[in-house]
Amino acid sequence: MAVYTEVSDDELASFIASYGLGQLLSFKGIAEGVENTNYIVHTSKGTFILTLYEKRVEVADLPFYLGLMDHLAAHGLSCPTPVHDAAGRALGTLAGRPAALVTFLEGFWVRHPTAAHCAAVGRAMAEMHLGGDGFALRRENALGLSGWRPLYERFSARASEIDPDLSALIEGELNHLEASWPQNLPQGIIHADLFPDNVFFLDDKLSGLIDFYFACNDALAYDIAVSLNAWCFEKDLSFNITKGRAFLRGYEAVRKLTPAERDAMPTLARGAAMRFLLTRAYDWLHTPKDALVSPKNPIEYVRRLRFHQGVRSIADYGLNGAS
Repeated sequence: MAVYTEVSDDELASFIASYGLGQLLSFKGIAEGVENTNYIVHTSKGTFILTLYEKRVEVADLPFYLGLMDHLAAHGLSCPTPVHDAAGRALGTLAGRPAALVTFLEGFWVRHPTAAHCAAVGRAMAEMHLGGDGFALRRENALGLSGWRPLYERFSARASEIDPDLSALIEGELNHLEASWPQNLPQGIIHADLFPDNVFFLDDKLSGLIDFYFACNDALAYDIAVSLNAWCFEKDLSFNITKGRAFLRGYEAVRKLTPAERDAMPTLARGAAMRFLLTRAYDWLHTPKDALVSPKNPIEYVRRLRFHQGVRSIADYGLNGAS
């Protein structure tokens, strides 16, 4: 959530008028994030988030994202919901960019998650997975297994600028993952990016999930693997098994993992670490020095990946016992 596209008062007032949201009172850019331009907008009828979709977002995918938020909210998940204009459209155009308004979700994201936070996120993820059932639109995971090697090839010649051993690590790991990636796991809608800054809390109670712009159809257990990487490592990059246990038990309180999903978790976690290692490495090498948002260090995911390479079962993430 950064500000790449400036919007004038008159442009925004005209845009807001088509939604019947009353008078525009104020708006302010939101600096966090990396993908799109976001503003918090105050009108006489409430507070909303305005998103202008920048060049990295495929316009053809926007009906999926916006429709998914409507679908999940209708099935009881707390998340931002798109505002529809007088003609029933959730997507418009502002300042030359596709744009949408969504409802404002109260809360804040936690900088230092506890095991209790992790348990709440696990439950919410399982509720999202169940709530996504029946959503009519489909979007393949562009950053899934089939996309990792092509992405690596776009920066492989420069990988040594990050670390001299990075190429050998990535090539060996890609070979392993392509040969052993789990098949026929339960599929559905996944968030695919449920990091701490995409989960809001109020007084330590989870208030909702945000930022569904990587959501897609994939193995449900892969979504868990992404969040084990995102929520359960400490600042020194050691894995916190107490947080892992809390997350997995929270998830299973709502949706039980199948035996195949349990068996696949170490490989899925390696794959999730690889996905973020690759995207961070690419951004590290290709983000201009004067960019508005600084790229994140890919070496953090080298450390996570090496941990997962030593994992033998889901018990190493904190979940024991039969499914």
